[in-house]
Amino acid sequence: MENGHITISDQETNVKLKAYKRRWYVLLLFSLFAFTQGGLWNTWGPIADSSEDAFSLKDADIALFANWGPISYIVGAFASAWMVDKKGLRFSCLLCSFLIVIGTGIRCITSEIKYVKWTINIGQSLNGLAGPIAMGGPPLVSATWFPLHERTTATSLGFCMNLIGIAVSFLLGPYIVSNTSFKETANRNYTDNTTESMNITMRNSDIIDENRETEQGQIMLLMYIECGWAVFLFLLMLLYFPAKPTLPPSKTAGIKRIAFKTGIKAIFRSKPFWLISLIYSISLGVFNVWQGVLDVNLKAHGFSQEEAGWLGFSSIIAGCISSVIISRFADIFNKHLRMFLICIYIGSFIGFLWFTLLVNDILPNSTVSLYVAIILGTICLQAASPLYFEMACEVCYPVSEGLTNVLLTTMCNVGSFIFLLLQMIPSIGTDWENWCLLSVICVCIPLMFMFKDSYNRSIIDEKTEESIIAERKKY
Repeated sequence: MENGHITISDQETNVKLKAYKRRWYVLLLFSLFAFTQGGLWNTWGPIADSSEDAFSLKDADIALFANWGPISYIVGAFASAWMVDKKGLRFSCLLCSFLIVIGTGIRCITSEIKYVKWTINIGQSLNGLAGPIAMGGPPLVSATWFPLHERTTATSLGFCMNLIGIAVSFLLGPYIVSNTSFKETANRNYTDNTTESMNITMRNSDIIDENRETEQGQIMLLMYIECGWAVFLFLLMLLYFPAKPTLPPSKTAGIKRIAFKTGIKAIFRSKPFWLISLIYSISLGVFNVWQGVLDVNLKAHGFSQEEAGWLGFSSIIAGCISSVIISRFADIFNKHLRMFLICIYIGSFIGFLWFTLLVNDILPNSTVSLYVAIILGTICLQAASPLYFEMACEVCYPVSEGLTNVLLTTMCNVGSFIFLLLQMIPSIGTDWENWCLLSVICVCIPLMFMFKDSYNRSIIDEKTEESIIAERKKY
């Protein structure tokens, strides 16, 4: 024993391990970064009605704003994987946080209708470029700072904050931006008195213009708030956000990963990784975007953007809580990730089948049933992502966790991109979206039974921890 640390000798090296208390602050800062990126991505879905009124937008425009997430993700994925592997966690997170600041700043430039589409699209694309680090970074943070039996929990916390950002946007947007549409009033036909009809039409036109200006002002206020928060977070990370601890928390955290090019080749040859990617991308890729356009989805069924916002918020928060709880159990009952995932998919299928039957009036509709159904589906499916992250790290070790999960989440965004692209087809409607989500969940269950999980990284760390316990008993 030396300076309070246990020294473990094995055939290769002497290892000093330490779990620093500051790991929780590092995780908090990263989580706030992921929270911000997710919330900004989902700015426009919860206020779709108001945005369309204020800036003469269409559903396809709202879908494109969301689609910049997967588009930018795919474009920047390999550069992000190289950056996090070569430059480290601090440099990567600071650069991505700066891109978010620039993106939110550009959105604040103007509210003029002929320019606002450009500023929104540019801002959303820059925010999307931060996505690979925000979404693929949690396993790297947990592997760098946390010991073996806290890794999945830490990964889940980092991942969930991205989703909580989306959840908060469901409330923040509708809270600041009211939907004051007077379209129905403006479209009324007054046939009994031509003069009176013309006067009413003129008054309604003035009201529409006034409400459009109100909505524009409220949306710009939302832009200023989001930009101010992004700047504040960037300064916090600039002040203190270390790349790694002085001593590693686990043996594998202190072992150098294989080179970037070699790692890419190893991943491309790994059949287990591609099976994980397939299951993850077709299920979570669709589900993640399905949440982001929930307002557009439910609008056809008579739900206001406020109602859809509360439904989205409550389901995501419930899903985040379940994700942390299930991840904690996965840490305790190590090496049972596949079993957890199979149970998760069966539960999510039941929940979303119920939800789909409700919104299509096949089952008697009620608000309580709708909430219970979507929360049940989300509780299950949302808990899957951290387990996928850790499973991918295990089967691909000693490939870098950052590279592994940036590529994994890139495949997920390919699925999201295709799903959002379909939404932009004219007159396609929204009824198909729920059935699509239900179908991909159903397909993933038999695929999960085909997967044979392995735990290359955990085996090494477990042996080291057993040695630490044995040596501690000597003193």
